[in-house]
Amino acid sequence: MDLRFSEEVRRALKAGQPLVALETSVVAQGLPYPDNLAAARACEEAIRRAGAVPAATAIIDGQLCVGLEEPEMRRLAEGKERLLKVASRDLAVAMATRATGGTTVSATCEMAAAAGIRVFSTGGIGGVHRGASEHFDISQDIAALARFPVAVVCAGAKSVLDLPKTMELLETAGVPVIGVGTDELPSFYSRGSGIPLEHRADDVDTAARIARARFESLKQGGVLYTVPPPEETSLPRNEVELHIAATLADADRQGIRGKAVTPFLLSEMAKRTGGKTLKANLALLINNARFAGQLAVAYARAS
Repeated sequence: MDLRFSEEVRRALKAGQPLVALETSVVAQGLPYPDNLAAARACEEAIRRAGAVPAATAIIDGQLCVGLEEPEMRRLAEGKERLLKVASRDLAVAMATRATGGTTVSATCEMAAAAGIRVFSTGGIGGVHRGASEHFDISQDIAALARFPVAVVCAGAKSVLDLPKTMELLETAGVPVIGVGTDELPSFYSRGSGIPLEHRADDVDTAARIARARFESLKQGGVLYTVPPPEETSLPRNEVELHIAATLADADRQGIRGKAVTPFLLSEMAKRTGGKTLKANLALLINNARFAGQLAVAYARAS
């Protein structure tokens, strides 16, 4: 894969330093400006404080970028131009048309794997959408997780999804889901979902050994680490469900489908909760980045 590295990432790769990939759809489509730029900076700082190097991925004028300079991140955040939401299937089109856009989980997994980066931090993964039996709306994220050897750190799957079906599909795809200090799947804004997890890791060294066994010994695909959002900013699950139901009904009435659902959900949920979901989203992004940085360091140490 023809990748363009930032100077910081290029130096880190050459020196063998631990790196953490970051997606940028949350910057380009997920959060409003300037919160999106503040979140990107805070996540990068959390990774650096943990001893690793952040490597945000994006498509800039058709180039597959791993590591962004400040003007490039600001360009995505300000959104003064048409920005694509780039999943794995869109990479070729974005390259050929010299487009600019933020990368989703699937595209970031693919680019990180090609760069040799084994840890990736995001907010929540995509999966099986509610009502998928009728419209077959299933995210590319699960296929990417199964295929690419990357440890993905998240706060569970996005709240808009059918979480039980998402878990079933992850199992079918052979993707292990590891609870970080928990036996229950977090549900993005909330610390629990009522869905039990078979596997957990109570410390970063255990998490790193699992990833290394999967990638180095077994030569298998990705692994998902689910980190409960910070308790002080998390929201009650039943409250979140009520707001999601109302927001999805609005989306259906307005004909909002596919990739557009998540940005619409994030925006409307923030309005309905008086900004509580935005605060929770920012907090969990930073929390995940912190753990991902620690995991990258532990993974490198275990080599």
